[in-house]
Amino acid sequence: MVAGASRGLGFAVARALAKEGVRVSISSRNAEAIAAAAARIEQETAAEVMAMPVDVRSGEGIEQWFKATVERFGGIDLLYPNSGGPPPGPTLKFDDAAWQNAFELLLLSAIRMIRLAVPSMASRGGGAILLPTSSSVKEPIANLSLSTVMRTSVAALSKTLALELAPQNIRVNQLIPGRMDTDRVKEIDLENSKRSGISVEDQRKRIWATIPMGRYGDPQGFGAAAAFLFSDAASYITGATLQVDGGLIRGI
Repeated sequence: MVAGASRGLGFAVARALAKEGVRVSISSRNAEAIAAAAARIEQETAAEVMAMPVDVRSGEGIEQWFKATVERFGGIDLLYPNSGGPPPGPTLKFDDAAWQNAFELLLLSAIRMIRLAVPSMASRGGGAILLPTSSSVKEPIANLSLSTVMRTSVAALSKTLALELAPQNIRVNQLIPGRMDTDRVKEIDLENSKRSGISVEDQRKRIWATIPMGRYGDPQGFGAAAAFLFSDAASYITGATLQVDGGLIRGI
């Protein structure tokens, strides 16, 4: 199960898994977009793909997706609890409703998906959960307060679950993208360029200068990293964090 898979990094992960022969169930809020993503993955990989429109802020929607996936495929082995990001802005800009929305979008959605998937994984002898977060869990990103706070909670959830689920042979890891060349990053660049009074191109160059590899990352490379952590080649890796960031994060 790969959530938030109609575009960007979620799509890259779903496609990478499909290329490895995984039967993939994908979701996003937009019915037309997720159907198009499924058709593209099927065409490129010949894998079996199920698509369903789901707003991950809805517990009922997640449960319907889970039940439909189990009915189609018989159970769940791998889970990627992904979603879009909340709006940019400084901490004190947002009211209670914005914080509640960010909580439901990023943290509660992951908990709900995991709570449903774990019994199926355990009954099948184990599984793997990969939680995507952000470089902000290591170094807060200016003007992304909602994302920084909630994704840091997801990082804590990842480590906690790794300890709790290891006896059931369920691995839980965290995958951190740096600045990847996605629509989400384009939106952030546009917002920050307006705040700084510069062009979008100049904003991108400003960010590239902070990345040792001097460019944004390729979503396909991120998908490949996810496929590795899901694979049997990573069977002794749990509670770990992998950064796909071009050297952006400075911490040891």
